[in-house]
Amino acid sequence: MLTAGKRLAVFSIREGKGGSIWVRAGSAFVNKDGSLNVLLDVLPLDGKLHVREAGDKKDTMQAGGGGRYGLDGGLDSLPVGGHS
Repeated sequence: MLTAGKRLAVFSIREGKGGSIWVRAGSAFVNKDGSLNVLLDVLPLDGKLHVREAGDKKDTMQAGGGGRYGLDGGLDSLPVGGHS
């Protein structure tokens, strides 16, 4: 159930050769009136987003929260700055 203040995970799911690739796209927060504020870190090319209750870090990684990069912190663990 969506309750005010609850944090949700936002994913972009793309089909790859070996199955689905889940890429963490951002977070969403439930407002008092049940509406959502969605904060995106990326924009999916196909325009589709999947929003679900955020689990702990281990659950998020099993769902592919690190995306294709396989990083413990996902994209948040990459250095900020120019192109790599």
